[in-house]
Amino acid sequence: MTWNSTMSSGYSSLEEDSEEYFFTARTSFIKKPLGKVTEGKDVEKERELRTELSWEEIGQKVELYNAATKDHLKMTLNPTGVYTGFIKVQMDLRRPVTVRGGQKAAGGCVEEEAFYLPRGVTNTLHISSNNTVRQVIVALLNKFTVADNPAKYALYKRYCREEQVYVCKLADGEQPLFLRLLAGPDTDTLSFVLREQQTGEVVWDAFTIPELRNFLRFLDKEEDEQREAVIRRYEAYRQRLQEALRELGGTS
Repeated sequence: MTWNSTMSSGYSSLEEDSEEYFFTARTSFIKKPLGKVTEGKDVEKERELRTELSWEEIGQKVELYNAATKDHLKMTLNPTGVYTGFIKVQMDLRRPVTVRGGQKAAGGCVEEEAFYLPRGVTNTLHISSNNTVRQVIVALLNKFTVADNPAKYALYKRYCREEQVYVCKLADGEQPLFLRLLAGPDTDTLSFVLREQQTGEVVWDAFTIPELRNFLRFLDKEEDEQREAVIRRYEAYRQRLQEALRELGGTS
């Protein structure tokens, strides 16, 4: 399967009691170098203060945010106190994902295929202040047509403090846009990363039979490609040796 970095974009209303989430996805492969990274092992540590802000306080922070942003990705405050804006999420997945292929196999089921997403892809999502971490993860997986269980993934925040880079896992109920508002628009100060859940060894029992079969197909394909590459390399080497022998035979 060939990966296409051109993402479609959609926009729809986001209601509090609706399971439909709206976002506009933009994709970038630019990866910034970082300093030493410290993993935040305790979810409760190194979090911004969770306080309720008044409408006036939110309005002031939105104005400061919009004045500081340099890429026109501004926030909008609604009369209800709900605000919308953009967050950027970097995809940092180390294991293959199961993707819906769009074609129907025998029996009417949609075919699925496992492959690696390119690491370092950054998506810009347009979300609401009501959206939670879990909803952002679901939206990202839907945009990439990933069929895996969202519970296999986690959203992390990466932030700088005193020239030290920290990475901390976010709880499912946290609101990424609120964190973005508090930190400001500078992604060097705060950024978001999607990763697999840190569970140590891979628990293969957590995968379904179709997922495991997709992994095997992916590995077989990768093995065939590596074998063909080795054969081509040594075939080219054999041809060069034969040419060198012919040249030596012609000059003797």
